[in-house]
Amino acid sequence: MTNLSLHYAPGTCALAVRIALEEAGAPYELVRVDFASAQQRSPAYLALNPKGRVPVLVTDHGVLTETPALLAYVAQSFPGARLAPADAHGFARMQELHSYLASTVHVAHAHRPRASRWADEPDAIAAIQRKVPQNMTECFDFIEHHYFARADQGPWVMGGQYTVADGYLFTIGTWLEGDGVDIARFPKVYAHAQRVRERPAVQRALA
Repeated sequence: MTNLSLHYAPGTCALAVRIALEEAGAPYELVRVDFASAQQRSPAYLALNPKGRVPVLVTDHGVLTETPALLAYVAQSFPGARLAPADAHGFARMQELHSYLASTVHVAHAHRPRASRWADEPDAIAAIQRKVPQNMTECFDFIEHHYFARADQGPWVMGGQYTVADGYLFTIGTWLEGDGVDIARFPKVYAHAQRVRERPAVQRALA
């Protein structure tokens, strides 16, 4: 049996991986990383993940980091759960969305709570933070009109099949309110979030 340990912090994209593990019915252990005490910068944690970030998934084969990689690993490790498209093109499309969420949307959000990564002066930090609602709105407007473009597409972001991408999009969507954006302005994204939230696995992950 695969032994999995998910290192997480509340309010982070680690929730997407926890949702995936619950959907897969995978046996796993949760290890909370206390950001308030800067545990992610401790020597013990940096030995596990030198990036000092979450999520981290410890597997029988070694340590994995970065949410898209962890989601792909869970989906491929538990194929019976059908959490990813089986065909190469469909899987690549899912990874396309994962890459956009990780490299563009997550970064746009991070300019609010972690603006000091990009500037030192208080005025510059404040200016960066003021742009976050606009940038997040543009990101989700693109998701609304590109990834949910077809009315007959299906209930999930990849179409008729629920995948790990749904939990990932849902997780990042939970950050919108804090970023000053009302998710209801994106009707398809909002309806999708409601469907995801109702899933038993997601309820368990949120609890």
